[in-house]
Amino acid sequence: MTCKSPRSIDEVLTAARARLRRLDPRATAGALAAGALLVDIRPVEVRRRDGEVPGALVVDRNVLEWRLDPASPHRLAAVTGWDQTIILFCTEGYASSLAAAALQDLGLVNATDLEGGFVAWTAAGLPVGHMRDPRPSILELITQTVPHPDGEPAAV
Repeated sequence: MTCKSPRSIDEVLTAARARLRRLDPRATAGALAAGALLVDIRPVEVRRRDGEVPGALVVDRNVLEWRLDPASPHRLAAVTGWDQTIILFCTEGYASSLAAAALQDLGLVNATDLEGGFVAWTAAGLPVGHMRDPRPSILELITQTVPHPDGEPAAV
């Protein structure tokens, strides 16, 4: 095994982005309209707080490669092949750049990301949905109140 010289995360990010043809929000919206797969990798708590992009597929970052690899038995039905245009986004476009480079490493040659992430999408005035997840968030679970046997609400 060969050891590589240590690199900072900024160096890794710069190298990842050098491989990508990153899209601005308007170009991303156009690609989505033309059939690209737009994938939201933000955690559920962030999507619940900030909203979602209509038409985006939600895939947790920890299973992304398995769900989007066309050769994986665990891939999603929306994945159609190695040359499919796949645009990832996170909150500000950092994690999505690294994830898109990982997809390119798998052979998904048209994997890229939304420059500026969800923040740039909303700043461009593009549509955002605020669909409430029916599951309670962690914060809601730990601060939930239940009736006390004496009739007084008590924190759980």
